[in-house]
Amino acid sequence: MLNVFTLANGRLFQEEIESLEELARFKPIWVDLEDPTPEERRWVKQHFGLSIPEDAMDDDIEESARFFEEDNGELHVRSDFLIDDPDDPRAVRVAFILNEHNDSLKSRGVLFSIHDEDVPVFRLLRMRARRMPGLIEDAKDVLLMLFDADAEYCADTLEDIYDDLEQVSHKVLSSEATDSALGEALGAIARHEDMSGRIRRNVMDTRRAVSFMMRSRLLSAEQFEDARQILRDLDSLDGHTAFLFDKINFLMDATVGFININQNKIIKIFSVASVSLLPPTLVASSYGMNFQFMPELQWKLGYPFAIVLMIISAVVPMIYFRKRGWLR
Repeated sequence: MLNVFTLANGRLFQEEIESLEELARFKPIWVDLEDPTPEERRWVKQHFGLSIPEDAMDDDIEESARFFEEDNGELHVRSDFLIDDPDDPRAVRVAFILNEHNDSLKSRGVLFSIHDEDVPVFRLLRMRARRMPGLIEDAKDVLLMLFDADAEYCADTLEDIYDDLEQVSHKVLSSEATDSALGEALGAIARHEDMSGRIRRNVMDTRRAVSFMMRSRLLSAEQFEDARQILRDLDSLDGHTAFLFDKINFLMDATVGFININQNKIIKIFSVASVSLLPPTLVASSYGMNFQFMPELQWKLGYPFAIVLMIISAVVPMIYFRKRGWLR
């Protein structure tokens, strides 16, 4: 899918492109390629003179090669953006190409973004740009606002984790927590721990990308200040993620502890039952093995006496256990 974004009256407008002729009618500041086809890549090369690298979205690219500037002035930035999907949380690699130096190319002043699937942060920026005139003035603003929206998206995700962990806390610390409820809580805690780790990694990646843009000396004084504010916002998220990790570790330990307590209660029941049945077993063994002839042939009360003795030997330990409080 090929989308171009143009500025009109300070607002960002989106157009979906379906042919090379249609692409030539617009003067965009942002060209977004979502899972581009070879034909769409060819349109971009013919119209803008830009060749999109084949490894633009590779995940195994070296970290040192994710931010660099070509000899022709093209600025390459590869950054990850978070997708907070409850079923499949993940990060999507997005490749950005920005040319601010080479006047001979039509791609000058145009931001190109290439990714395999739709990114929530992109939708958030488009919604903002339509509602807030003057938010974006050029392609560098688009890239900065994407990173700013990414920081806000991470913050919103952290707030959702806060709310979910509050519910998990009530479930875990409840006096009526069952094994099934604790098992569900354990699964939720593990998911939140995984998401918190992804957010922390995403924040680190975004911080590196913004720092690279600041070092590239392409930003104006106002954009440089915006980039510094984005870095401050990202730094503020570190404290929240650290607190969440501490809370998650506490809830994990508490949940595992309560599960062990419930299991110990079950083991306690079997232990008490086995100990209380030892005296009747001893009586039955002695009664069955220490006579030359069957006693009921000479003493008719032999069996009743043995049974009563077995019951008494089982009840007395239970009374003792109850007085000691071991049956509570």
